[in-house]
Amino acid sequence: MTQASRFRSIMLSPAQTEGARVMGICNSCRYCEGFCAVFPAMERRLDFNAVDMDYLANLCHNCGACYHACQYAPPHAFALNVPRSLARIRKASYAHYAWPVALGRLYQRQGLLLALALVGSLAVLMFVANALIGSTATLGQQSFYAVIPHQTMVVLFGSVFSFAVLAMTVSAWRFWREHAVENQPGADRESLAAIAGLRYLDGGGEGCVEQTDAPSLARKHLHHASFYGFLLCFASTSVATLYHYIFGWQAPYDLLSLPVVLGTVGGILMCVGSAGLLVMRIRRDRRLGDPEQYPMDVGFVSLLFLVAFSGLVLLVLRDTEAMRASLIVHLASVLAFFVLMPYSKFVHGLYRGLAILKHHREQKSPNPLGLSEG
Repeated sequence: MTQASRFRSIMLSPAQTEGARVMGICNSCRYCEGFCAVFPAMERRLDFNAVDMDYLANLCHNCGACYHACQYAPPHAFALNVPRSLARIRKASYAHYAWPVALGRLYQRQGLLLALALVGSLAVLMFVANALIGSTATLGQQSFYAVIPHQTMVVLFGSVFSFAVLAMTVSAWRFWREHAVENQPGADRESLAAIAGLRYLDGGGEGCVEQTDAPSLARKHLHHASFYGFLLCFASTSVATLYHYIFGWQAPYDLLSLPVVLGTVGGILMCVGSAGLLVMRIRRDRRLGDPEQYPMDVGFVSLLFLVAFSGLVLLVLRDTEAMRASLIVHLASVLAFFVLMPYSKFVHGLYRGLAILKHHREQKSPNPLGLSEG
């Protein structure tokens, strides 16, 4: 732990102070220790500093199982609400680790309005730019690059995506600098398996709690669809890049070509996953999260759906006069997604993955971390 981290560890925010109170009571009860990774990690600590609370908050998958199982939840005098307490800390941690630091304030804005405004602005700008370029795309010449020149795409999307990757890389480094623990044999392999299988989204095996105390695995399955759909779409773009630069083949490609198949399957999975998650988020019991984070959640999932849906619409309309408009809308959505990536709910997967990595290393450590450093 760095000197700055040690100083920060004694300066708890109000949200972290409440979280430490909640974790202290949970540490005495331990009824929920089988639900997820948060509780075994909690049990390795005698008290909780700011770094601990950021770690536990990002380890939480907000399944809600502990809230409905808790005997000290409201209306009890202790008024424990683990999901809400950790959600508030988690949101603040996004801003704390963001880079550049000044842009971390974007997490505090209205996510849905920001996403929609950005998509709309980008669409208008790209329509204007396309008109100035003078597109020659017709039904007989359906090259995407006749609408938006290839070099323009490379410069615009390449620069924005490169900045997003850099920003998230630095943010991940800032997080890991405070939370890194010594590696243990087999820990990283188990971490990757837990991340790939979304292991801690099952509420201890029965699933997440949404509107009632009846658990369901629907949220886990929808996350799987969104996650792997996104990876397939990324693979589609990567293959298309190889096609263009190695073989000299220009988009659009045949319907049965590898980029189109990967993108179609990935887009369908993303649409199903994001639409399902959006509906569940709107209907979900508001007690299971931070109400102030609601716009961020809805904005991110809505934008994810728009990216996937506009891509599928483009596939259907690519041989029609509507190709030009549908291409620009899709590119505007993708560009908006790239711009918002480091400052949206997208980063929750980044920090959560690192928290899981720390957790599995801790669990294989011979000495409890809280006892060895306390």
